[in-house]
Amino acid sequence: MFENLTDKLQGVFSRLSTRGKLSEADVDVALREVRLALLEADVNFKVVKDFIQRVRERAVGVEVMKSLTPAQQVIKIVHEELIATLGEPARLNLSGPSPHVIMLVGLQGSGKTTMAAKLALSLRKSGQRPLLVAADTYRPAAVTQLEVLGRQLDMPVHSEGTKVPPPQICANAVKHAREAAHSVVLLDTAGRLHINDEMMAELEKVKARTDPQEVLLVVDAMTGQDAVRVADDFNKRVGLTGLILTKVDGDARGGAAISVRAVTGVPIKFLGVGEKTDALEVFHPDRLAGRILGMGDVLSAIEKAQQVMDQDQAMKMGQKMVKGEFDLEDFRAQLQQLKKMGPLTQLLDMIPGLSGMTKQLSPDVTDQQLKVIEAIINSMTPEERHSPRIINASRKRRISRGSGTSVQDVNELLSQFRQMQKMMKQFGDVGKHGRGRMRGLLSMFGGPQ
Repeated sequence: MFENLTDKLQGVFSRLSTRGKLSEADVDVALREVRLALLEADVNFKVVKDFIQRVRERAVGVEVMKSLTPAQQVIKIVHEELIATLGEPARLNLSGPSPHVIMLVGLQGSGKTTMAAKLALSLRKSGQRPLLVAADTYRPAAVTQLEVLGRQLDMPVHSEGTKVPPPQICANAVKHAREAAHSVVLLDTAGRLHINDEMMAELEKVKARTDPQEVLLVVDAMTGQDAVRVADDFNKRVGLTGLILTKVDGDARGGAAISVRAVTGVPIKFLGVGEKTDALEVFHPDRLAGRILGMGDVLSAIEKAQQVMDQDQAMKMGQKMVKGEFDLEDFRAQLQQLKKMGPLTQLLDMIPGLSGMTKQLSPDVTDQQLKVIEAIINSMTPEERHSPRIINASRKRRISRGSGTSVQDVNELLSQFRQMQKMMKQFGDVGKHGRGRMRGLLSMFGGPQ
C-alpha cells in the first residue's frame, strides 16, 4: 500500500546521505520533499504540517548538526516522529467478567463481516471461545455470509434471521453466550452506504443493550481521507475504542493509516492484509513505520512463520541443515509451508534490503514460479528426491514431461538446489563452532533455546 510513498522517501534520504555535514537549507529542502510525498500519499494536511514541524525542530537542532552521521540522524528522527503520529500500540480490552462483547461497526462494503470471522479466528488461537453474531439484517445475504464463514472455521454463529430487530438479536446473543460459556461475543452490526441518523440510532441501541468493552470501526484503507471523516463521525456518535484498517494489502496511497489516529485520537488495533481468514495483523506502529521507510519488518515475518510452520518439523529441518542432509523432499515441504505465509512479494517487503525487489516482481509471477518448482519435484520418484545426484539425462526428460516444464527448468532447479546445499553445509560447519548462535536462530522458528 505504501509503495509510492516508500520510494519517494527513500529517494529523499539517499540524496541526504550523499552529503557530509547538513546545513539548515539541506534539511529544509529534504523536508519540503517529504511534505510533498506525504500529501501525495493522501495524508491529512494538518497531520503533515504538524509532522514536518516536529521533525524540523529536531533536525535543525544540536541533535543533528553535531552528529557524526547527520543524514542517518534525520532518518532516525523521521522514523521516531512517524511512530508518534501512528500512535501507541493498543490491545483488545478483555478484562472483567466474560463474555467480553466486541461490537464491530462500519459502512457497507468495508469488509466488516469477513473481519468478524478473522477476529474470531485470531481470538480462538489465543485461547478464547468466541461467538459470532449475525446482526446485519439489512444487507442481502449478510446473515448467510457469516453463517458460511462460521461453518468454514468451525465457529459458532448466533443468528435469528432478518425479522428480529438487531438490538434484540445482540442482547439475546450475549445472554446465550453467558449460558454457553463463550468468552467473547463478536457483534457484526449493519452498515449503510453512507452515515445517517437511523443507522447511528440503531448502533446506540445495540451498545446500550450489550455494554461492549470494545467498539471497533472497520474502515476501508482504500477510501483515503474519507476514512478519516467516517472514523471521526462514528467516534462522535457511538464512542469508538479502536480502529481496524482493511485492504492494507491493496494499492491505496496509505494516507488514511497515517492520518486516522492523529485526527480522531482513536488507536488502530488491527490491519487486514488479505482476503483469507488468517490475513489479520495486530497493529504495531514501529513496524508499520519501518515498512513505510523501506526498513522492512522482520518481526512480523518471524511471527508469520511461527503461526504457519509446524514447530517439530521446523526443528527437524534445522537439524538436517546443520548436518548437510537437507534433500528435495525437505525442500518441497518448506515450499508448502512458505505458500501458507502469503504472497512472496509480501514476505520480501518485510525483509530489510529486499523490499526493492518487489517492484520487479509480480505476485502472480513469483507464486507461479513456486508452483513450477513444486511440480518438478512432484514429478520425481522418492529416490530421486532423496538423492538428486542420480538424476541423469533420461530421468530429466521424464521429469520435465511429467511436470509440463522443459529440461532446462529441471537443470536450473537442480543447479540452484546444489548451491543451496553447499551454503547450508557451510552454515552447518560454522554452527559446529558456534552452537549458541545456531540455537538462537532455530529458536526463532520454534526450536529450543
